[in-house]
Amino acid sequence: MEPLKRRLLVGDIVSARTMLSARGLVVDRGSRKVLRGVDFSLSSGEVVALLGVNGSGKSTLLESLAGLHPMSMGQVLRNDQGIETTVRDSEGQRGDVTGFGLCLQTEGMSGDETVFERIRGACRVAGRADNPQGLHQILSEWGLGHRSDDRICKLSGGLRRRVAVLSALVPVALNSEPSVVLLDEPSEGLDQSSRELLLGWLRALADRGHGILVATHDPEVITACDRIVTISESSELTIKVQQSKIEIANLPEPCSAESYMELAAWALRLERRNPIDTIGRGVPALVALLLAYTLSTDITRSIENYDLLAALTLTPAFITAIVTPAIIKRLSEERAGDWWRAMSGAGSRGWFSIMGVSLILPIPMIYLSWYVIGGDISSTMNSDVMLWLWLFAFVIIDLSVAASALHLMVSDLTRSGAVAGILLQVVLIWPFLQMTSALTSIMSNGMSFELALGEPIADIAIAWLTVVLLWAMAVIIPED
Repeated sequence: MEPLKRRLLVGDIVSARTMLSARGLVVDRGSRKVLRGVDFSLSSGEVVALLGVNGSGKSTLLESLAGLHPMSMGQVLRNDQGIETTVRDSEGQRGDVTGFGLCLQTEGMSGDETVFERIRGACRVAGRADNPQGLHQILSEWGLGHRSDDRICKLSGGLRRRVAVLSALVPVALNSEPSVVLLDEPSEGLDQSSRELLLGWLRALADRGHGILVATHDPEVITACDRIVTISESSELTIKVQQSKIEIANLPEPCSAESYMELAAWALRLERRNPIDTIGRGVPALVALLLAYTLSTDITRSIENYDLLAALTLTPAFITAIVTPAIIKRLSEERAGDWWRAMSGAGSRGWFSIMGVSLILPIPMIYLSWYVIGGDISSTMNSDVMLWLWLFAFVIIDLSVAASALHLMVSDLTRSGAVAGILLQVVLIWPFLQMTSALTSIMSNGMSFELALGEPIADIAIAWLTVVLLWAMAVIIPED
């Protein structure tokens, strides 16, 4: 059939259910419109190849369908079990869409994950109950069985690409309901045997009713596709329908759906393996403690200087809260954050900020600071101080969540390195000053539960509410 130059319309395969669609999609990159009014649909039971020269917008279209890019106009919709759900629209709204497969042009994985953890985690984040024995069998089939316990950072580029591809394919293969797979250059770096496995899996997934979109330049991958969509630099789409003759591979049997808190488990697992977050926060806090102690030795221990002593006591714990969390670095590694944002859907930034909180250090650090800085005058001031230090630690833990959200907001920018993100942390000085005022009052007069300005409980409440509002502003700001 001769290519037909026109917009890609919904439902070229009329009998198949539309799984994913883009309507009037306009995506900008700076002053340049990468996509201009694109209409696209992906139906169940088909494999679609997305072709085009470099820079024509293939990756942008595929990633926009995954909800990763803001759009000036249009919307992306998913159809799950007959229910149409918004993936993303031009107003920045995102839906809770999970259970699909995504392979980005870069790996989208943290190097500290092991191969098996990555595949199992991809299944769990998609809501699939994993079968360890079955997953090990799949890894062996793809030549990764002997490397299943190795960290991804120790693999060659070709093996990492196999893991990234399997992270997209296996969760969908285990899904009994038709779903969507989005693959960006999946064969890049694969050897011949892995390419053959990839082609067989694509046809087998289509045979089960899943819809697959593949952005590629690989002629072998194109032969496994039912439709070829060529995108030009002007966003014009050319369509060609063909008959694939690739042999269908044997896939694992679908399994039941389960609910997992995989993002939290992923963050905790990596921190336990490589505690760079605890070390990265602890070292500056200890340095701040030593400096605070040095400064405090020159301060007369009298009621007139309680405010300075209170500020020095809170400073080391405050430092632990505002240090850039390790999760920011892990999410930026090989675009792992983009993969998690797509798979987590709406509210991902909020979850990321919670995962970046410092839970371990604030409480011991604040008590240690009090012992070092205020220990020699504790007998001359109100005894309520020791009873209520935990409350300040609680507010600082919440402040850590807000600081993480601000760091994430900066990291989402196109040129995050060009932004003085630390300047945003200045807004956190206000709740710190409120806590200093509260601690000074407790040191002088004891704890008071009067809800009046200047009273300890009121200052602590103001500090906490300020932190919550800052977190909410950083989280609910539309990602575009």
